[in-house]
Amino acid sequence: MAQIASVPRFNPWVVALTVTLATFMEVLDTSIANVALPHIAGSVGATPDESTWVQTSYLVSNAIILPMSGWLSTRVGRKRFYMACVVLFTISSMLCGLSTSLPMLIVFRIMQGLGGGGLGPSEQAILADTFTPKQRNMGFAIYGMAIVVAPAIGPTLGGWITDSFSWHWIFFINVPIGIISLFLTHRVVHDPPHVIAARNNRGEKTDYFGITTIVIGVGLLQYVLDKGQELDWLDSRLIRVTGAIAVAALIAMIWREWTHSSPVIQLRLLKSRNFASSVLSNFTLGVVLNGSTILIPQFLQLQLGYSAERAGMALSPAGFTLALLMPVAGILGSKFDPRKVIAVGFVLTSASMFWMMRLTPDIDFGTVVWMRVFQVTGLPLIFIPISTLAYVGMRREDNNQVSGISNFVRNLGGAVGVSFLVSYLARHRQISRAELASHLHHGNFFFDRYLSALQQGAIRSGSSVAASGHHALAQLQQIVDAQANVLAFISAFFVLGVIVALLVPLPFLMKRPTAEDMAASQGMH
Repeated sequence: MAQIASVPRFNPWVVALTVTLATFMEVLDTSIANVALPHIAGSVGATPDESTWVQTSYLVSNAIILPMSGWLSTRVGRKRFYMACVVLFTISSMLCGLSTSLPMLIVFRIMQGLGGGGLGPSEQAILADTFTPKQRNMGFAIYGMAIVVAPAIGPTLGGWITDSFSWHWIFFINVPIGIISLFLTHRVVHDPPHVIAARNNRGEKTDYFGITTIVIGVGLLQYVLDKGQELDWLDSRLIRVTGAIAVAALIAMIWREWTHSSPVIQLRLLKSRNFASSVLSNFTLGVVLNGSTILIPQFLQLQLGYSAERAGMALSPAGFTLALLMPVAGILGSKFDPRKVIAVGFVLTSASMFWMMRLTPDIDFGTVVWMRVFQVTGLPLIFIPISTLAYVGMRREDNNQVSGISNFVRNLGGAVGVSFLVSYLARHRQISRAELASHLHHGNFFFDRYLSALQQGAIRSGSSVAASGHHALAQLQQIVDAQANVLAFISAFFVLGVIVALLVPLPFLMKRPTAEDMAASQGMH
């Protein structure tokens, strides 16, 4: 018997804007907190290294809840789960702002991460059920604005709030937004029949072993990725032990979730060619989006001496560009073959990474802004069609799982990308410096001439002849360090460009949605 898709009680756009509010708040808060870490450390009497736990604790708890969000939505009801996440995030935000010690703040950040982790997947599943398959491109454009725009404006907003008020307010501002979101969600959002039916089906036993392996494996993996570079990776016994436990737990998790009759994570959905391809694309999207978002501020701060707020300002125009391009990408994904749109997005993103290789030690602010703007132009062309194609051929009952896995993989890609690039920059900086320094010897005519010019400059500035040599060598070391730094960033962007370029053929492995697929996605079986 045909099952007709449920009709939302409110205009789909009202529903979309309602659920996007809390997700935008959560993603924004993640990037805002990074800027305030030095201020937080000074306020609660923590060292800079200790203060990083404010972010690590949030990331670990957030990563743990993400893969389980689809299962939790089905078990307790999607609206209930979403509203519970908003309540937990809002209350813990207020408690974070009221914290007077580092342990207090860390505990409340763990709570905040648990609440925030369920918001994005729940929103995406709600949008998938609220909009018809033909409308989903535009629905996901709203969602995409929350996911990719918030990190772009977060550093600037975080710097302004911290400098103008205090770090407490980066948490307090979530409270009124959370209350508004809660009120609107209660009024506007409703679970469709298939979600209610799944919630009322209590016959399934809870897979406690699966939950345990997810918590241990994902939690420790996130810890390793976040702390690996700081602790020098495998040279640290702690990283070796936690990494080994994480791998063992993740292997056990994959086996359990693939073979269990009622898994927490339905990994068997990966048998779908479209979903498997979208998962890989989402992982890469996370790597590129998060990785490139940290590269430019790091370059501006380390190389050009920008403040965190001014470095954030270099990213802000790209955030507004994304906001404008998301609806455009939604329209293009509806009118053209979405696989070709994704491929164009990969080409543009890869080209933008190669353009970033034109960085110089004295590059001006405006050029960096335009480079970043071009860097994000391809991302909406990837994000929206990928999000839409992931649901092709899937049952409506699987929408919670599809959104949960997709968001988890994208966040995991972001963690891997940041961790990889931070380590890559540190290693390549050392390699470049050693290579440059190998040419600095008195057998090199150009070295002697340049060193002599630096000495003469030091003497003209008032230095003695005896001290001019030391001044010249110190200045030369600064120049070498700056050049090594630039070379490391250029190499990092080259690697990102190659990774994205290799993915250009990937969309064509996916199946273009047919009329039958659209009908199936709408619940007409």
